[in-house]
Amino acid sequence: MLPKRWLIAEAAAPEYLHRYTSVHPVVAQILYNRGYDTPEAAHRFLYAKADLNSPFVLQGMTDAVGRIRMAIKKREPMIVYGDFDADGVTSTALLVTTLRKLGANVHPYIPHRVDEGYGLNSPALQQIAKKGFKLVVTVDCGIRSVAEVEEGKAAGLDIIVTDHHSLGPEVPDAFAVVNPQREENPLMLAGVGVAYMLSRALVLAERNNGKRDKSADFDPDELLDLVAIGTVADLMPLNRVENRVLVRRGLEMLNYAKRPGIRALLDVIGTEPGSVTASTIGFGLGPRINAAGRLDSAMIAYKLLMSPNMDEARKWADRLQELNTLRQEYTRTAQETAKGHLAEYDKTLPLIFASDTSFQPGIVGLVAGRLAEEYFRPAVVVEQGDIESHASCRSIPQFNITTALDQCADLLVRHGGHALAAGFTVMNENLPALRERLVTMAEDILSGQVLKPVLEIDGELDIHRLEESLVHELATLEPCGNGNPVPVFMTRNVHVAECRTVGREGKHLKLKVSRASQPPLDAIGFGLGEWTNNMPDRIDIAYQLEINEWNGRQSLQANLQDVRPAE
Repeated sequence: MLPKRWLIAEAAAPEYLHRYTSVHPVVAQILYNRGYDTPEAAHRFLYAKADLNSPFVLQGMTDAVGRIRMAIKKREPMIVYGDFDADGVTSTALLVTTLRKLGANVHPYIPHRVDEGYGLNSPALQQIAKKGFKLVVTVDCGIRSVAEVEEGKAAGLDIIVTDHHSLGPEVPDAFAVVNPQREENPLMLAGVGVAYMLSRALVLAERNNGKRDKSADFDPDELLDLVAIGTVADLMPLNRVENRVLVRRGLEMLNYAKRPGIRALLDVIGTEPGSVTASTIGFGLGPRINAAGRLDSAMIAYKLLMSPNMDEARKWADRLQELNTLRQEYTRTAQETAKGHLAEYDKTLPLIFASDTSFQPGIVGLVAGRLAEEYFRPAVVVEQGDIESHASCRSIPQFNITTALDQCADLLVRHGGHALAAGFTVMNENLPALRERLVTMAEDILSGQVLKPVLEIDGELDIHRLEESLVHELATLEPCGNGNPVPVFMTRNVHVAECRTVGREGKHLKLKVSRASQPPLDAIGFGLGEWTNNMPDRIDIAYQLEINEWNGRQSLQANLQDVRPAE
C-alpha cells in the first residue's frame, strides 16, 4: 500500500469547544473540523430528522406526477425501469411498491448487465411497447439516454426519466425529466432518493385532490429502509442534511427489520436487528445486493426486497450470499490479472488502463476501485469483447473521470457517471486512441501534483486515556460514510508490546499497544500485514476507535488506518 500523507486538523480554540456544552470535547473538535462552527449548525447536523424539501421543488416533478396519475386512473400498464446496482434495485422496489399501493398496473424491469448493459436500451423499449405498455418511468438511469428515449417515443411510449447522475450535453426529450443535477443548488440525492421524492409527490397529489381511498393508509416513509440502503451503497455524501435525514430515519427502520428480505439478509451476514449502522449497509447489505446484478440477474435482489414472507426471503438471501462469495473470488483473480498486465512503465503513468478478455463485466468496477486505491491513480478496467468493450473507471479527487470521458465522447458508444466513478462502452478499434487520450489528459491535469493518498486526522488522543465511553459519544456522528467519514485519530510514539499477522495469507496486522497502568490496547490493521517484517519498537498510529465483540465480550479496539515509525 502507498504511504499516506497525514493531514492533522488544527485544534479548535478552547473558547470554541466550551460553547458545545452538550457534546464531548472530542466530538466538538470533529464538528469544528467539518465546518459546523455554531452550536445551531452542529445540532442540525447531529440530530435533524425532518429537514426535507418539498418534492415539487424538483424540475419536471409536476409533469411526472400528472402523467403517472393519469395512467393510474386509466389503468394503463406501466414499467418501472431500473438499474442493476443496489441503488437501482432499491429504487425499483420503492417505486413499484408505491405505485401498487396507489392502484397502478405496474411491473418492474431491470436490464441484464451482460446482455443489455447499463441504462435504457432500445431493444428492451421495443419489446415493452409490443407488450402493450404505455408508460415507462426510469429510476437511477436514463439521463444520458437521448437516442434511446427518442426510439422509445417512436415505438409509442411515454417516458419519464428520474435519475441523479451527471447531465450530458443534451437532456433527453422525455415526457418529464426529474434529476436534482438540473437544479441551481442540486440536492445530492441517490437514485433511490429521487424515487422517494417522486413517491412523496404522488401521495401528496392524491391527498390534495381528495382521493384518500388508496393513499390514506400508505406513507412513503414506510420505504425509508430502502432509501437508506441505496443512498449508502451508492456512496452519496452523508454530510448533506437531506441524505443524513433519509439515512438516519431509514436506519431506524432497518433496525426493526420488519421487511422479510432485510431480516433474512441480516441473518446471512450475522447482524442482529438493533445493531445496524451505515457500515452494515456499506460492507454487508450493499455488496450482497450488488452481487446479484454483477454475476447473475439483479431481479434476484429485487425479489429479496419484495419477498412477502421469510421462507421466500431466505431462499433469495442464500443465493445472494453465494453470489457474493463468487464475486470476491472473481475480483481477487481479476485484480491479479490486471496487475500482471501493468509493466513498470504503466505504473509510473498518471492513469492506469487495463484491458483483458477474461474480465467479467460485473467486477471491473471493483477491480478499478482497488487499483485506484493501491496506486492512487485514476484506473480504467476494460472487459474486452469481440467487437465492443465495456469498462468501469474509478478516480481520485484531483481528476474528474466523467468530465474526461465527455472529452472522449467521439470515441465512445455511450458513457456516464460521477466525478469519481464512471463507465463506458467503446468499439474495440477505438481502444488505443481512447487510452492515449485519457493518459494525455491525466498527464496535463495531474502534472506537478504529488499523487499520494491523504489521510485526514481529526485530532491527537492520549493512548492512556482512551475509554469505551468515547466510542458511544462518537456514535452521535452517525450515519458515517462518504462526506462524513468515521473519525480518525492519531497517537504518537506508542510502544508495540506484541505484533503478528492474521487473516488470509497473513495480510492483516494485529498489535497490542502498551498503556500505563492498564492492559494493552488491541489494534487491528487490515491490509497492513507487511509491517510485521520490519516493525519498529515505537510507532505513530492513525486509527478509528471501535468496540470489538468476541465470544460475548466487548473491548476497546483501535482500527489502524496507517502506521509510521515514531519520530
